[in-house]
Amino acid sequence: MTRATIGVQPYYQVASEEELKAKVAKEFFNSYDCTKTIGRIDFSVYPVVSHKMVDLEITPFFWAEVKRDPQDIYAAITQLIITIGQQRTFDKHLPPHYVGAFDSEKIAFVPYNEVQDIFYMNDFNWNVRPSDHTTKEFIMVYERVVKILEGKTLWFLFEKDKEQLKEFIKNNFYVGRTQNSKIKIDRNNFVVIYQRWLDYVKPTIAVDWEKAKKVGIIDGDFYLADLLSKDDKTILDNLYVVLNVDHYEMMRKINEMGLLDVQKAFFKDGQKKYREFWSKYERPPKEEYHEYIIQRRDLLVPQDVRERKGSFFTPRQWVELAHEYIAKALGENWQDEYYIWDCAAGTGNLLNGLINKYHIWVSTLDQQDVDTMKQRIANGANLLEKHVFQFDFLNDDFKPQSQGGKLPDNLYDVITDPEKQKKLLILINPPYAEAGNAKVVAGTGQNKVGVSNRTKTHQEVKKYIGAAAKELFAQFMARIYITMPNCKLSIFSTPKFIQGSNFSEFRKFFKSKYLGGFAVPAYTFDNVKGKFPITFTIWDCAGNEEIKSIECDVYDDYGLLIGQKHFRAHEGERINKWITQFRDDNAKYQMGHIACSGPDFQHQNQVFIQNGRSKEAVDLVVTPNNLIPTSVYFAVRHCIKANWLNDRDQFYYPDGGWQEDLTFQSDCVIFTLFHSQNKMTSASGTNHWIPFSESEVSAKAKFRSDFMYKFLNGQWDTQNSLLPIKPYRILDHLSPEAKAVYEVGLKIWRYYHSKSNANPDASLYDIKEYFKGRDENGRLRQKSSDETFNALMEELKEALERLAEKIAEKAYEYGFLKR
Repeated sequence: MTRATIGVQPYYQVASEEELKAKVAKEFFNSYDCTKTIGRIDFSVYPVVSHKMVDLEITPFFWAEVKRDPQDIYAAITQLIITIGQQRTFDKHLPPHYVGAFDSEKIAFVPYNEVQDIFYMNDFNWNVRPSDHTTKEFIMVYERVVKILEGKTLWFLFEKDKEQLKEFIKNNFYVGRTQNSKIKIDRNNFVVIYQRWLDYVKPTIAVDWEKAKKVGIIDGDFYLADLLSKDDKTILDNLYVVLNVDHYEMMRKINEMGLLDVQKAFFKDGQKKYREFWSKYERPPKEEYHEYIIQRRDLLVPQDVRERKGSFFTPRQWVELAHEYIAKALGENWQDEYYIWDCAAGTGNLLNGLINKYHIWVSTLDQQDVDTMKQRIANGANLLEKHVFQFDFLNDDFKPQSQGGKLPDNLYDVITDPEKQKKLLILINPPYAEAGNAKVVAGTGQNKVGVSNRTKTHQEVKKYIGAAAKELFAQFMARIYITMPNCKLSIFSTPKFIQGSNFSEFRKFFKSKYLGGFAVPAYTFDNVKGKFPITFTIWDCAGNEEIKSIECDVYDDYGLLIGQKHFRAHEGERINKWITQFRDDNAKYQMGHIACSGPDFQHQNQVFIQNGRSKEAVDLVVTPNNLIPTSVYFAVRHCIKANWLNDRDQFYYPDGGWQEDLTFQSDCVIFTLFHSQNKMTSASGTNHWIPFSESEVSAKAKFRSDFMYKFLNGQWDTQNSLLPIKPYRILDHLSPEAKAVYEVGLKIWRYYHSKSNANPDASLYDIKEYFKGRDENGRLRQKSSDETFNALMEELKEALERLAEKIAEKAYEYGFLKR
């Protein structure tokens, strides 16, 4: 099966999607109800219910996208998932066991629980069109679907696999299991039911939720108390909140007299809404789901709490990979030879799969997470209950329990014994919170003042690590390095401590030997925003080596090794200091403005040329005197596309040599002229960026400015030049790649000027607007209805990509980028 179509003769010859749905329903789902209309979902499969159940909500078996003709089945399922998330269909209807798609030759199924977390991602843009295959959201979901389907036999050809398909439906769409008066709760729907519980039951509970949140109690704890109960009593004793008939009990602890202190919360309405709500559901869920539901408590944590705690659930594939890399660094018998402490454990999933429970200690900030882990132990988790404890690593003292502290005595013995400490491995995925977040950068939020500054560790280590102390994960690393200087440290984190300019003091302080590691996309972690790398690195804290650079293996979303990446310490002046020496703001002849945003790849989209001044901290007027260096700056910043892996790579003050390379300069000018981030328009003033003469493009009137044409042909004044470069004919020094871009540009201008209503002074941006038009939100449409124009733009895109590769080679050669 390819990612497009199978390429065989369609099994069904149909005239419409409706006819196809009818045929599939009749041949494969004739024992089910396929008549329900569910939002914008094309096809649904429900159990047939008796008249007694007609008013009850029933769990569906299947929601599907339907395409009449053979299609890329992965894309069809992706479209359905985005449609469901966009419409929030699961808020109105219970979700199905499977989502999927079919066309006239094949059908595919994806278990709903495999994609459920997508609907709760924090930074997913649900405003994208489900059918737009070019958005980052579509690509992300598409890749997830591919991974699921390529790993399992969940797709079938109607003709070739007919019997296997019928057997699959028979075994998995078992009608009898849903024919009861209550809705069963499982891993697919427990989050959706929680969302309904919030609206129906939560308002009736007499709790000050803001105060509860401050001590670590969330509404999800009350929901779990309800969910995991029988006869109005929670069946698991060590959840943080339990239901006891007509009230909840919280924060249960032994007081000084040896008596059990219990804080209680009652219902405001005598439990009326509670009973109405839970009368529809069968509680508790099957025991096989308990571990999963408890472990995924993070899906019930409010966004603000998740950010405060840094509640990031480490995906299982990265947990397993981390264990493999530890074995490479420390030896195959590391679990028996080393003591292991996860001191930022959350609910402990980073330790899943470890076998020697006598060598493992687990601590976490919040008591409810400790209780959750102990419940997991009761359900078979391979940990010792006495080795699981509440400990605020950034605030609490390192004292053993025998002396009134919190550390188990046997762990304290390992920490304080220099020889045993050499065999101590700290294994953590600490919080990534800092004083600001992505919303601050975008101007839509406020700094999380004091999130990390309130800790005792911050006060102790800021004199050693400077500005890095605002980062929680840096505080963890610093305290580990100070208190356990002979241990091994393995940590999930951003690579800021390797790359960041704010970490220069940290790198001088944290002198450790690098033992190996890998990098993966941050967006594969729950509650992590943006496209940047998260690294897992292993260190010998006794290594006494200053961090200069490290090499990590790189894995994609699927866990496939795709290469290696050098993360280097970014020392030295940046490119923005270099470009500011060419400031020419008072020049009489001004051609526009170039916005020079932060000197790394994550700010790439904030580097552009436009008519007016930008809001960026560095904004230069483009003039004839600085056109070459601003073109070099622009081309260098855009010659390599930003991605999750190079997100924090820096651009530097060049070493030199570019001034004598006329081909490099000329290529940069051409690249800048025809790039999409050149947003100059004739609507806001004279357009000085037309690279051709009137006769070359058959213009119907004279241009207001022929500056760029003259510039390219060497007719520019150097009297006030900011560069010691004599005028030269740029067109004579173009590389073959730049010539190709120039020639395609000429075709585009000529085609535009063949139109009767062409604007003689149009820029490339104006030309694109003419052919594409704007959508209802005022944005340029992605494509035009004019296929000739589309073909020309595709040709330009490909030519620019080849030119970008050429410029990138020189960017490294001249020191704008470091390998």
